[in-house]
Amino acid sequence: MNSLNNISNHLLSNKESLAIEIVNGVLNSLNQDIPKWEQDQAVTMYIEFVSFLGEYIISEEEKTPELLLVWSKKNAAIVSLDGNLSTLVVRYLPTRDVITDILTELGLEYNLSLKELSKLIKQVNHMLDISLNETVSSYEFLVYEYQKMAQIELAEVSTPIVPVKDGIIVLPLVGNIDSYRIQYMMENLLPKMSDLGVNCVIADFSGVYKLDKENVKYLNQIGQMLRLMGIDIISTGISPKLAQLAINEGIDLSGSKIYSNLKIALESFE
Repeated sequence: MNSLNNISNHLLSNKESLAIEIVNGVLNSLNQDIPKWEQDQAVTMYIEFVSFLGEYIISEEEKTPELLLVWSKKNAAIVSLDGNLSTLVVRYLPTRDVITDILTELGLEYNLSLKELSKLIKQVNHMLDISLNETVSSYEFLVYEYQKMAQIELAEVSTPIVPVKDGIIVLPLVGNIDSYRIQYMMENLLPKMSDLGVNCVIADFSGVYKLDKENVKYLNQIGQMLRLMGIDIISTGISPKLAQLAINEGIDLSGSKIYSNLKIALESFE
């Protein structure tokens, strides 16, 4: 145990220089152009890693150090900035090699038995495995959250309400009208129209490049809901493909006013 205590004290006393050694060793083994700020950040993070490694190897605890999980989540947050998880995952193998070399040298210096050294390296590999799993899991969660935020932002900017006259708004539909956009319109746009006192909606489809048959049905349901609210609907910019899709799905457009483009629809109010 004295040998492990000596190694623990060495790690804690030299955590800064060891962190720099780990980062430099990893950089030398990779063919990556890593900016200076990221290298400095990696050094700071490995100072933390060496610190709780020094404490963990003499703690005789079997559970995963909480600090390791926190450290791994920080790694995931850094990766999420550029969205490329592979740039971090590829660093784990050389990190193992560098740390194993450091611990082997310390084991020889402080007369660690072969059994103790094997156990120590096994502990470190276990910690790195846990760290990698936690990093990947946290990264996937962050990506999901970012994608959800991006969907909300995209829905907001691509489905705006544009007032053009008293009680008349234009609803420009742009891009891919998917199930999320449909749900957003139901949950957010319909209440807004009621609050604004809208009595006529001009739905412009000229910017739509993708709309499947299932969502055509949902759009039709939104139209029916608007009519029940006493709001008239005018459709513009319907492409031949979209018109054919509506007919194939049995959607009756005879009760709606339809114009070839938004300009003609607006002129009809003059």
